[in-house]
Amino acid sequence: MLIREATADDWPRVWPFWHRIVAAAETYAWDPDTTEPAARALWMHSAKRVYVAQDATGAVVGSAYLAPNYGGPAAHLANAGFMVDPDHAGRGIGRALAEHVLAEAKAHGYRGMVFNAVVETNPAVTLWKSLGFTVLGTVPQAYDHPKHGLVGLHVMYRAL
Repeated sequence: MLIREATADDWPRVWPFWHRIVAAAETYAWDPDTTEPAARALWMHSAKRVYVAQDATGAVVGSAYLAPNYGGPAAHLANAGFMVDPDHAGRGIGRALAEHVLAEAKAHGYRGMVFNAVVETNPAVTLWKSLGFTVLGTVPQAYDHPKHGLVGLHVMYRAL
C-alpha cells in the first residue's frame, strides 16, 4: 500500500466513499446531506494536509487529513480525520493511515493530537486506543446514531 499526499485529482476517487460514510451517519458528526462541493471544501481545505492510501492496483482506498486542532498558543495540537472505503475495511488501511498521519504530525512539529467528536460506538475507538489515545471525556447522548439512538461523543487525546 502506498500512502501519499493527495492532489486535487484524487478527490473524485475519495468522494464516493466519503459520501457513503457520511451519508450513513454512523461515525461522523457531519451533515449526511453534505453536497459534493461542500465535502470537497471540508476535506480538501488548503489549511489541511490531505493523504490518500492506494492499493496495489492504484485504487484510492482511504484518505486522511491533518490540521491544527486549535490556533494561537494551542496550535501545536493536531486534529485528523480518517476514512477508509467500506469495501476495503478490515485490511489494515485505517491503521496504516493513522500511523502515517501520527508520524507526519510529529514531523510537522505537533506535540499532541486531539479528536473532538468520536462517536462512542465507532469501531475505530479500538484502533485509537491501541495507538495510545485515551478518552478524556464523553459528552453523553450527544450523537443521534441511526441504529443505536443517542450515544456519546468521546474527546480523545494522544501526546506525540
